[in-house]
Amino acid sequence: MSAVSLSCRVCGTEHPLDVVGTCAQCFGPLDPTYDWETLRLTVTRDRIASGPSSIWRYADLLPVEAPAEARLAPGLTPLVPAPRLAAELGVAELWLKLDTANPTHSFKDRVVAVAARKAQEAGLETLSCSSTGNLAGAVAARAAAEGMSAAVFCPADLEPEKLAAAAVYGPTIYAVDGTYDHCSRLSVELSFELDWGFVNVNLRSYYAEGSKTIAYELAEQLGWTLPDVVAIPIASGALYHKVGQGFGELLALGLVDGTPPRLVGGQAEGCAPVATAFRDEQAVAPMRPDTVARSLAIGSPADGDFAVATARHTGGAIHAVPETEIGENMAWLAQTTGVFGETATGVTLGALHAAVEAGEVERDARVVLLVTGDGLKTPQAVAHTFTPVHIAADADAFVDGLVVA
Repeated sequence: MSAVSLSCRVCGTEHPLDVVGTCAQCFGPLDPTYDWETLRLTVTRDRIASGPSSIWRYADLLPVEAPAEARLAPGLTPLVPAPRLAAELGVAELWLKLDTANPTHSFKDRVVAVAARKAQEAGLETLSCSSTGNLAGAVAARAAAEGMSAAVFCPADLEPEKLAAAAVYGPTIYAVDGTYDHCSRLSVELSFELDWGFVNVNLRSYYAEGSKTIAYELAEQLGWTLPDVVAIPIASGALYHKVGQGFGELLALGLVDGTPPRLVGGQAEGCAPVATAFRDEQAVAPMRPDTVARSLAIGSPADGDFAVATARHTGGAIHAVPETEIGENMAWLAQTTGVFGETATGVTLGALHAAVEAGEVERDARVVLLVTGDGLKTPQAVAHTFTPVHIAADADAFVDGLVVA
């Protein structure tokens, strides 16, 4: 393993590779640090290509040892062209990164796989999380695959499809009276009381690194070249920030050339603290979520300020998408590509559209849009598309009706 320590992203204080989520000096987030000198000599395109068809092909760049037996391994999800949608958006080239192909149909399988490995290394027997749905399913499935216990904390009014998709794996689901932010605060408090692996609390330093693998895969799948723009949803801000970090690491290792892609971030207007901070050039201020995009409904995003910094560093942008457009964008994606993404994807497409219209994305750009979750988990947002034509069970009448029409 090439990770050597945890380093505070704020004050730089070094910590051992323990199960700890925040800096003991300033309570800032901790990131794994690596032996980059050795990695520049050992990590090559050929070495990566010889690895397994999952995130574990990038094990040298992750803070845990790859499992000897990779059960339910996520990653290396399809990257598919979307020419019809590209034409309607007005960009030369558009690709969809389908993380719906992961085991529980969202990108969360990546982060949980890394966090669970650290939990196993530390001898923890229970995986836990606070979640708006996708993470609950990923934690529950990972625990089932590894023979661990699972306990997840979700808002009590979460979409029933997401709760059912997590419950089937056998976790204990705690329905919390409140928002995701209440669940998150409860998880933080319990992490000091229980010997559990809270993937987005005391395992967060390892968990967040799993998102980097999206950047690695995009570069590899594009023939070790970089896209011009990547569109990403923003909830806590960790995915957005870590994808940017991943591209930077590829450049530092000499695996790709060029400049980092510009990152376009999306939030729903009903929960847009990061988009607001980017627009107003201020620090992120918490807000109470009120959005149909429940998977993005984090009013106090832990990595929000880092997401803003990433947007500015990459020359990107962060847009707030009107609530009324989210379901429409989901349908737009489905009807032009055959891909049904969840509400977060409707937000991402809306942000990309806004960026194109604002001139922030050139018309000749090569663009990737992340499809981070499956629309079957959030069908209510596209209920307006269900308008069946009622007919009698009579073939002659049906044909006659077609002729008249």
